[in-house]
Amino acid sequence: MTQAKLFTPIKAGDIALANRVVMAPLTRNRARAEDDAAYELHAEYYSQRAGAGLLITEGTQISPEGKGYAWTPGIYSEAQVAGWKKVTDAVHLKGGRIVAQIWHVGRISHTSLLDGQPPVAPSAIAAASRTFDGTGFVETSTPRALELTEISRVIEDYRKAARNADAAGFDGVEIHAANGYLLDQFMRDGSNKRTDAYGGSLENRVRLLGEVVEAVVEVLGAGRVGVRLSPFSNANAIEDSDPVALATAAVDRISGLGLAFLHMVEGQTGGDRALPEGADLAALKARFDGLYMANNGYDRQMALDAVEEGRADLVAFGKLYIANPDLAERLEKDAPLNAWDGDTFYGGGREGYTDYPFLDDKAA
Repeated sequence: MTQAKLFTPIKAGDIALANRVVMAPLTRNRARAEDDAAYELHAEYYSQRAGAGLLITEGTQISPEGKGYAWTPGIYSEAQVAGWKKVTDAVHLKGGRIVAQIWHVGRISHTSLLDGQPPVAPSAIAAASRTFDGTGFVETSTPRALELTEISRVIEDYRKAARNADAAGFDGVEIHAANGYLLDQFMRDGSNKRTDAYGGSLENRVRLLGEVVEAVVEVLGAGRVGVRLSPFSNANAIEDSDPVALATAAVDRISGLGLAFLHMVEGQTGGDRALPEGADLAALKARFDGLYMANNGYDRQMALDAVEEGRADLVAFGKLYIANPDLAERLEKDAPLNAWDGDTFYGGGREGYTDYPFLDDKAA
């Protein structure tokens, strides 16, 4: 019997993957409270899932300013690099591949998470959104607009995060430019009202994305860098007057560099897969010169079909990977799946994190 293409090896840029099943980035709010570092619990969690062709870490802030939620990990301090090194060592010991998702949340934050300072954004426009401050969900704070002179500092923070990811042993990074966070905020005309080189035209609004990607590529090489986009999603109350044109402009800006992959949220993040009129995922895939990673509500059959038919090179799974540490293996065997417990998604310890059973456990 011929092996389904989903379970065959592929090379994403410079990263050799054993299969095309990807663990999507998943915020779990379990970093150490005192220093926002990953530790042994994270090493167990990610190494349990090393059967994926590629693991993408939870969003990992590039600086204290980039933090938007309680207990999310960073990648800007020595302690954080050391914590992530435990994770990458554990994953590599099991033959897995792992990249760090590097992010700056922009306006999706609260002053209590930023030492009393307002969040930063392209423009001083509050998001009609909420964030988790450690006690509960609170309205995001009104941001201040980044000064033109500050943008080079933000780019440098991404560059430093890439260097730190390399030092921590990651196989590469994914730049988070989706879901209404900073890079997405710059791209959308609903959140970006700037009149300088980073606002107005599509070319200007995708400028920061391009400059961040180029800075990270200078550190790691293009073959170790991927980008996540969600041009058709309104996650975190993000809006644009012409998302189809924006999607094309964003993909064109990052294509031609030799990047490892484009990670596309197809439709609304974690929701409806419907696209606006004129949107064409196949056309966007064709415009990009690396692998295309599909994401959003995929089940086994959808993933098998997408890869077999050439609509995707890789497929990322989120909640299914929370509940099934051996998801890739279960999908290949068409085995039953564990159900997830939404009450343990955010915060806590081992419960709902590293205690989901493997298929072998059930057999035993």
